Amino acid sequence: MSSERSPLVRPAILQKGDTVGIVAPAGPVNREKFELGIARLRELGFNPVFSDSIFNRELYFAGGVRRRVDELHEIFRLPEVKAIICARGGYGTNHLLPHLNLALIAKNPKIFCGYSDVTTLLTHFHDTIGLVGFHGPMLTKDFANPDGVHFGSFSCASTGQQQWSITNSDSPTLQGICKGEAEGTLYGGCLSLLVASLGTPYEIQTSGAILFLEDLGEWPYRIDRMLMHLKYAGKLEKVRGIIFGEMAECAAPAGSDYTLQQAIAHIVRDLNIPVAFGLRSGHVSSGNITLPIGVRARLYVSESVTLEMLEAATAPRAESSKVGQD
Repeated sequence: MSSERSPLVRPAILQKGDTVGIVAPAGPVNREKFELGIARLRELGFNPVFSDSIFNRELYFAGGVRRRVDELHEIFRLPEVKAIICARGGYGTNHLLPHLNLALIAKNPKIFCGYSDVTTLLTHFHDTIGLVGFHGPMLTKDFANPDGVHFGSFSCASTGQQQWSITNSDSPTLQGICKGEAEGTLYGGCLSLLVASLGTPYEIQTSGAILFLEDLGEWPYRIDRMLMHLKYAGKLEKVRGIIFGEMAECAAPAGSDYTLQQAIAHIVRDLNIPVAFGLRSGHVSSGNITLPIGVRARLYVSESVTLEMLEAATAPRAESSKVGQD
């Protein structure tokens, strides 16, 4: 795959009253949590739509590959749908990659929001067709919970705010590991999924990135191993800054004489770039922050941490690409 990024494609802004499509491209969906998420979207003024087949199950997937691919294509094709929110992550989006109609998706750009296993689709869509991705809340994991969504960042990203920031007040767990300042393309997602792309036709493109990395339930030595894999693969050579997520359930075992942050510092300090830790996006305890994958961003790391978005993630309706095409 070429290391050249595609021109940035911004989907149209999201407005109250819009239709929002729900898809399940990975793991099977819990119906009770699904209904809670749907109710929350309606309370927020949106009109959620979804396929009746979304509750299908095959092994540990939300139905077979063909069902999930067809669902994704159809929801991108529908002109009335202005945003797509994934029901959940789990596992299985990698099975969809060879079957995706990227030309259809490029002709029908929409807000596409999710995290965890959805990282595979967010990075693939951005790397191939330039679509800004939304690393942010999902239906059954976040919208279904009263404090699951950080609505400030979701609103800024989805309504075309030109410049906005994430600071310690938005994510109290934010802290610096290596001080500095850098500007680049915001990119990344779930660490284990990013590493899994290496050596495949869908390998991540990290050159010039402010790289966001997060995961769930990984021991520090496993985080170390994955970071070293990225390092040896050359994926950290031209990265301009790194910001880690909350890294839920990834802390060192009780009684250890080191912290996860110290283990990370041991690997990244020779990169001579700013590195921060604790941004609540993805697998988080509460308040899932939306990060627009593909936009220009600036990372400041000192006694406090600021991640500043330097351009809009969405475009006014009149400026966005035409929708409803095959």
